[in-house]
Amino acid sequence: MMQKIFWLAGLVFVVLLVAGCGNDYTHLTEQEAVEMMKNNPGAVIVDTRTPEEYEKKHIPGALLIPVEEIKNGNAEKLLPDKNQVVMLYCRTGRRAVIAAEILVKRGYTKVYEFGGIVDWSGETEGTEN
Repeated sequence: MMQKIFWLAGLVFVVLLVAGCGNDYTHLTEQEAVEMMKNNPGAVIVDTRTPEEYEKKHIPGALLIPVEEIKNGNAEKLLPDKNQVVMLYCRTGRRAVIAAEILVKRGYTKVYEFGGIVDWSGETEGTEN
């Protein structure tokens, strides 16, 4: 009897563990990000850097939401649909990963990060262009 209880408890634990692991973000290469942007016109591209960094150089159409604002819970005002495609970048990728992890924990289901603008070879705009 005890063996069956332990087996059942173990099975429940594994099911709960696996069920909780499906909610994560995806890292994209630059090429994958470009393809996703082309194929998902409703995708929101989010720059997680500071306003000063954004002003110097950013991807056209990117929405500025600094990682500090995301940490403070202010992203929900600008990104109300938690099922829309959200694509994040920063300077090198570090802040984008932090932002992706936070958004996933807050219930966003289609979160992608694609690194930093230092590696971006696509179109940009800003005062440094």
